Amino acid sequence: MRETDGAKLPAAIEAVWGLRERPQKGPKPGLSLERIIGGAVAIAEAEGIGAVSMNRVAVDLGVTTMALYRYVGSKDELLVLMTDAAFGAPPDLAAEPGGWRAGLTRWCWALLHVQCEHSWMLRIPVNGYPTTPNQLGWLETGLASLGDTPLDEHEKLSVMLTLSGFVRIQATLASDIDDYTRATGTAADDAPASYARVLEKLASPERFPALNAVIASGVMDRHDEPDTEFIFGLERFLDGIELLVREKS
Repeated sequence: MRETDGAKLPAAIEAVWGLRERPQKGPKPGLSLERIIGGAVAIAEAEGIGAVSMNRVAVDLGVTTMALYRYVGSKDELLVLMTDAAFGAPPDLAAEPGGWRAGLTRWCWALLHVQCEHSWMLRIPVNGYPTTPNQLGWLETGLASLGDTPLDEHEKLSVMLTLSGFVRIQATLASDIDDYTRATGTAADDAPASYARVLEKLASPERFPALNAVIASGVMDRHDEPDTEFIFGLERFLDGIELLVREKS
């Protein structure tokens, strides 16, 4: 661990930022932090995050488990680095027409795509603030899109935390529904209608009048576009941010 301005950084975090050189010697020439992360991500993509362990990664790479610990201090560190690798570089919003709202819209859609494409990362608990290059790059890009607004720095950060939380919840819900439909053999388009039939049996109009009004309206039987709810939620969040921007202008 290295202490920088009073903060101790894990060795793997230092390495991914280029603050620490690779081990000078080791049992397996050619082993690198990048290779370890890539091997771990490959396991997660193929089998889910539950299949990832230091031992499994070592076996797949043909090295001893102890060899990995020369680069990564723990599995938790490895999970952080895997997530950063999966995020990749943030979208370029510099030339995005339409101002901050268009920029944040594109940012949220890009984040949703990444998290749905690599849904294993959603199963990793959030245990702290981001400290890795790509994740901080995403935060920087989102904050920069608000640069021409009258929002203060606290408000800008709050906007980004709110939007990233919304996107993560939507991506997690999509992943959960996808898992359910695969497990039950239910078509994704039919899931809401099937749920409505279950509710009709369980939720009496006397006890759940508001819910029954929704069921009776037939809204759950419609075959909406897959991203309808994401679009609705995102637009409402952006409406609120726009109202704040106008109040401060």
